[in-house]
Amino acid sequence: MATLLKIQTSLFQGDGQSSQLAEQFARNWQARNPDGRVVTRDLAAEPTPHLDSQRFQAFITPPEERTAEQQEMVKLSDSLVEEITGADVLVLGVPMYNFSIPSTLRAYFDHIARAGITFRYTPEGPEGLLKNKKAYVFITRGGFYGEDHSQTALLRQFLGFIGIDDVEFVHAEGMAIEDAREGNLTAARDRIAQLA
Repeated sequence: MATLLKIQTSLFQGDGQSSQLAEQFARNWQARNPDGRVVTRDLAAEPTPHLDSQRFQAFITPPEERTAEQQEMVKLSDSLVEEITGADVLVLGVPMYNFSIPSTLRAYFDHIARAGITFRYTPEGPEGLLKNKKAYVFITRGGFYGEDHSQTALLRQFLGFIGIDDVEFVHAEGMAIEDAREGNLTAARDRIAQLA
């Protein structure tokens, strides 16, 4: 059974434009994969804790050497890694906040970037271990920044770092500009209809 993991990051949760685009894709995917499973992770409703030195030390301590407190710290990260590892398709709804990704998504990335688990270092450089997955990223922005903006580059680089190289981006820009909003949202929705 195929599994789609939908991650939404808007402060407005399901009402956010990026969340709505991701949800539309997930609905279309479910219609075409009736036996498939959709798992939703809402990082605004359930934010992942930001990384600190104690949590990082817990991550890099061998499991058999962890204290009870460290083991408790690692539980969430382990469950997030298991969740994304079990997904065939990854869908991200990502608004632009202050020229980058939401801090909740960055914290999530810090929990799933685990050396020896989702990536490994080799003499030729890092190798992502989450292979054979497809990702769709729906980005919404108040203004116009283009597909080559650093926000898009960051997402592409991180996903590639953990092994997800097959990534499709859909940008809906001008969301804060009344004359542009509806037309650009419609274009994004039309693109979703072609993808899912």
